[in-house]
Amino acid sequence: MPTHYDQDTYAWALEQAALLRSGKMDQLDVEHLAEEIESMGKSERRALISQLARLLMHLLKWEYQPDRRSRSWRLTIQDAQVKAARLLADNPSLRAALPDLMASAYDDARRAAAIETDMEPDAFPDTCLYSFDEAMAFKPDAH
Repeated sequence: MPTHYDQDTYAWALEQAALLRSGKMDQLDVEHLAEEIESMGKSERRALISQLARLLMHLLKWEYQPDRRSRSWRLTIQDAQVKAARLLADNPSLRAALPDLMASAYDDARRAAAIETDMEPDAFPDTCLYSFDEAMAFKPDAH
């Protein structure tokens, strides 16, 4: 008896993969498969926004609190750059959406930086100081 999508998504996914591999297309749960595929794409997009927000938040902190720069901030900046680059390499079609992704990430970064620095959100620019390429090329050891 097939597993229902709402009862055990993991078991359902394994069954759907087995059906695909065996060519039993008429037995596939097409509607839920389509939803899961769309969800995968959205998940990759959200993961990239998350890494960009982490990167931009630390770049804001780096810029606005130079006296508090630390090894931890350097490592976080470098780690976010590596993870964002990896996500983009795995999902090159997201490159076309980078301006929108950067804007979304910056909104998140600005709020988080305000909380972490005890500064007002208005202390940071309304728009991002960095392009994607500039943020990815930023080398904290050089500053």
